[in-house]
Amino acid sequence: MSSELLAPLDLAFWHLESTGHPMHLGALAFFAPAPGSGTGDDREDDAERILGLLANRTAAIPRLRMRVQDVLLPVGGAAWAADDDFDVRRHVRHLRLPEGDFAAEAAHAAGELMEQPLERGLPPWEMYLLSSERATCFAVLVKLHHALADGMRAVAIGAGIFDEIADARRTVVRRSRTVTSRPLPWGARRIAGFARGRIAELGQALGVGASVVLASRLDPRGLPALTAGSSGTRRVGTAVLDLEEVSCVRRAAGGTANDVLLAVVTGALRRWMSGRGDQLPGAGPRALVPVSRRRPGGRPGSGNKLSAYLVELPVADPDPCSRLAAVRLAMDRNKAAGPLRGAGAVAVLADQLPPLAHRFGAPLAGGAARVLFDVLVTSVPLPRSALSLGGCPLREIYPLAPLARGQSLAIAMSTYGGQVHVGLVADGKALPDLDKLLLALREELDELLAAVRQPGQRP
Repeated sequence: MSSELLAPLDLAFWHLESTGHPMHLGALAFFAPAPGSGTGDDREDDAERILGLLANRTAAIPRLRMRVQDVLLPVGGAAWAADDDFDVRRHVRHLRLPEGDFAAEAAHAAGELMEQPLERGLPPWEMYLLSSERATCFAVLVKLHHALADGMRAVAIGAGIFDEIADARRTVVRRSRTVTSRPLPWGARRIAGFARGRIAELGQALGVGASVVLASRLDPRGLPALTAGSSGTRRVGTAVLDLEEVSCVRRAAGGTANDVLLAVVTGALRRWMSGRGDQLPGAGPRALVPVSRRRPGGRPGSGNKLSAYLVELPVADPDPCSRLAAVRLAMDRNKAAGPLRGAGAVAVLADQLPPLAHRFGAPLAGGAARVLFDVLVTSVPLPRSALSLGGCPLREIYPLAPLARGQSLAIAMSTYGGQVHVGLVADGKALPDLDKLLLALREELDELLAAVRQPGQRP
């Protein structure tokens, strides 16, 4: 039978999952109505048409027809295998939302859906069409297990639902390539080569492991705003920032747009924590910033190819320009050291461990997140061209990241249509005031923009 072994990091994500900590990422996309769309019964017909498009296009993506199954060798491993009983109707569903503010109702529904684990016996993904009787727009929520894809791979898979990508795929038929499992001819040379390979991998693992340990002699800070006990519930929040304003700050202060966004997150956390009455720590919360290890311009490929940087967010600093300078310096140091050094390289370490270690070490590894970092902040690249679904223009798309065990908040950002869309996934009980954090993001960008425009105020 044709199958493809899960890469070590994919296997780690698969085994890290628990009922209270589902390991799927996602996206919440909002679409405007197609030109000439009607009302009432016409809108219901449009919803059924879009649902049919989603079902047909996702069913045509080979990766979405694969499920995870255990294998005998390697011990503790698992493989992707075709689901012979695949039924797209078990994955693509239509939910009608209550009347009211459609965006708010969609975010509320997304939170409830994100807290529900994917069924592990099926291909690990789901897609929901969200609509309401009176709203002219609609939304689509996508859930993909982290074992199936990292951010870049998820974009490559999910893009198949859009008109522009689906039309292009109809003109270029690609054969799905899988790895066929077969016995290996074990001779003396092969054994020696295998041993040398394992020794080399062990050496790299030890090097990365030492870097992780040395860089993570951390005192668990127990920040009240970010480390409340897990309730298993989820809330989703969305915010929109103007990309030109972010670029204006970048041009004035230097660095990258990502540096500016990290500084905005830092200032927003400062505002939010102060509003809660939390004491601002001298040593700020640590943000885990994922870094892709895919080669620029290369094919997305399968599986996760990630490392990460750790950045201490200077929330105690009252000066927005000073906060930006500190964030920029920390990111420059991370980039100079490279993705194989620092505590954030724990993802690389996971890539070096044998399958059995992931299967039995997942409970211990799951608790390590609380020690290493306080909040996930990730940026997901999107196509720059305009996208549509069934002739309906894509207006906003918010990436959604999973919560690691011991974490209360994950922040994901993407740029589309001249805007930065920020998707927040939070523990529903730990962060009942998520709306205040969303407002703080907008306020912080305004303050940072005003600060860099003042004479003499340059980080």
